[in-house]
Amino acid sequence: MALSGLQKEVLALYRHCLRASRQKPAATQPHFKAYARAEFDKSISISKKDFAAVEFLVRKGRRQLELYSQPNIRDIR
Repeated sequence: MALSGLQKEVLALYRHCLRASRQKPAATQPHFKAYARAEFDKSISISKKDFAAVEFLVRKGRRQLELYSQPNIRDIR
């Protein structure tokens, strides 16, 4: 099954979140991965056809990723 461009963006954002978690201290990496998973799970019920909502959440996710990727952020709960 071919993925739409928006679906590819969502998957790419998730991969970036997981990669960013690898830059954090080993003890806190599971916290970042669990947070990313929980944030994506919150939106699992949104229809693939609700483009406005999905695009909004992708933008929001990118902003959060940028914030949490900063070196001074060591842990997340």
